Amino acid sequence: MHPGSIPGEASISCANRHLVHWPMMDFVRARSNMVDCQIMPNGVTDHGVLAAFLTIPREAFVPASSKALAYIDEDIEVAPGRYLMEPMTMAKLVQLADLSPTDIVLDVGCSTGYSTAVIAKLCSSVVAVEEDEALAEHASEKLVAEDVMNAAVVTGKLTEGYPQEGPYDAIFINGAIDEVPAAFQDQLKEGGRLVCVIGLGNAATAQLLVREGERLSHRKAFNCAVEPLPGFQKEAGFVF
Repeated sequence: MHPGSIPGEASISCANRHLVHWPMMDFVRARSNMVDCQIMPNGVTDHGVLAAFLTIPREAFVPASSKALAYIDEDIEVAPGRYLMEPMTMAKLVQLADLSPTDIVLDVGCSTGYSTAVIAKLCSSVVAVEEDEALAEHASEKLVAEDVMNAAVVTGKLTEGYPQEGPYDAIFINGAIDEVPAAFQDQLKEGGRLVCVIGLGNAATAQLLVREGERLSHRKAFNCAVEPLPGFQKEAGFVF
């Protein structure tokens, strides 16, 4: 049993995780099952990351109609074209960012604030930027309700980041993109890390970018497929 499991009770088996229905389901047990069956078996071993995913109630950050699906191993749509990233992939990306308690982090495309709440457990403070005003307001309300006091949600164009509070120790991008906007380089401290998913579908890869002087080094970390983050796709070129 790992930290966060319920003493004296067995976790919901991995095979039966989809058979538990809201509102009768036990979300604490479902959360433990998510960590046991989705996150840990896929190479996430950092105790801080595991504790964050065990602590933050994912069901609080999805629409009421989707609460029964809060802990499935898939992306969940929270607004038209906007998704909460699959837990396993998100956890691997958070681990890849190698966050420390003194870090200041930019969370790009926070949607309902779930990623912000998780990241806030691992660092000093989080600036969450969201372009959709309704989502930004919703995220702020949810973070306050969950007593996440070291995070702030700001409204702005996602592809521009949020230079006003930079530079940052790390940047987390919530969704698949075609390329990292040039503006993000100057928002990273020297040695700062940016984690993202580049590409679409099964050809996409999670990547770690590190600022080294006037350049960003790139390292492919693992293959994954997540929903695209609007605004980060290249425009199709002219074809005869």
